[in-house]
Amino acid sequence: MAAQAPARASSAVRLFDAHCHLQDPRVAAVAPALMRAAAASGVARFAVNGTSEEDWHLVKRMAEDHPAVVPCFGLHPWWVPERSPDWMDSLRRFFAETPEAAVGEIGLDKGSHGRTIDFGEQVEVFRRQLELAKELERPVSVHCVRAFGDLLEILKQTGPFPAGVLLHSYLGSAEMVSGLANLGCYFSLSGFLTGMKSTKAKQMLKSIPLDRILLETDAPDALPKLDNISVSLVPVHSSDADTEKHHKDSESQAATASNESLNHPENIHIDTSFSRFWSMWHHCLKCLRQNWRSLVSRMLPNCFLILAPKFTLKQEISDGFAATLLTGQQIWTLFLLPS
Repeated sequence: MAAQAPARASSAVRLFDAHCHLQDPRVAAVAPALMRAAAASGVARFAVNGTSEEDWHLVKRMAEDHPAVVPCFGLHPWWVPERSPDWMDSLRRFFAETPEAAVGEIGLDKGSHGRTIDFGEQVEVFRRQLELAKELERPVSVHCVRAFGDLLEILKQTGPFPAGVLLHSYLGSAEMVSGLANLGCYFSLSGFLTGMKSTKAKQMLKSIPLDRILLETDAPDALPKLDNISVSLVPVHSSDADTEKHHKDSESQAATASNESLNHPENIHIDTSFSRFWSMWHHCLKCLRQNWRSLVSRMLPNCFLILAPKFTLKQEISDGFAATLLTGQQIWTLFLLPS
C-alpha cells in the first residue's frame, strides 16, 4: 500500500510555485479548484507560464481573475515554427498591459522534439525575448534541454539580467552550475528530478548554491515518481485529459486519458523522509541543521526578487517553521519558500 501524503505545512509557511501551466487545456477548467486546494495547504502564489500566442490571453485572464497568479508570457521553442509575423509586437502589448508579468516560458531545445525545429530560429527567437526581458527589467523563466553550452554563451553575451533568470526544471549537469550561477541564474527543480539517476541528481544538487534553489511543480506535467508515496492527482474526467495539450515539455510523456498523469500543484509538499527522495536531499538537511537562520534570511529576499519583487514573507517566519527545518521534515517546503 502506498504511504500517505505528508502533513501539509502550517499556515505560517507560505509557498510559491515557481513555474506551472494552469492554463493548459487539460486542467484549465479545474484550475480554480486546484489553486484553492493548493492554497489551503499553504501555496500562496503560482507563476503561470504561457508558451505561445494562442495561450497568452488565457494566462492574462487567469491572472486578472486570480490574484495568486503571477502571469508569464513567452514563446516556447517548440512553438517557434508557428509564430506569426507580428508575434513580438503582440508579446510587447501583453507586457504593456500587464506590468507584473514575467517573461516565460522561453528557451532552447535539442531534445527529441526540439531537434525537429531549426535551432537557428530557436536562437533568434530566444535572443529577442531575452533582450525584451532585459529592456523591461522583467524576470525570465528559461526552458533548456541538451543545449546548456549554447545557453551559457548566449546569457554571457546578452546579460546581465537585473530581474533574474530562472532555469525551469533544471536537469543539467553539475559542471554547468557554477558558470550559470555566476551569471545570476536560479535553479528551479520539479518532479522530473525524481526520474534522474540518483548519483547524477546528488552531484547536481550538491553543486547548486542553496540560495539559488527554487522549486516548481510544472503542473500539470512533472508528476513526481517516488515509490510508496501517494500524490495528489488532478480531479478531471478522461475527456478533459484527452484535450490537446498546448504546453509540451521535452522530458514529459504524451498525456494519457487517465488523470493519473496530471500533476497537482499540491504535490509541492511531498515529504523527503521517504528513502529514495531522502537519498537526494540528505546533504541539504545537514546544511540546514547547521545554517538554517542565515540561509532563510538570504533565500527569501533573493528568490522573491525573481518572480515577486514586491511580495515578502519575512514577517511570517515562525518558531514553528524553524522547528520544521530542524527536525528534517518538509524539505520541499524550504526549497519552495523562495518560489
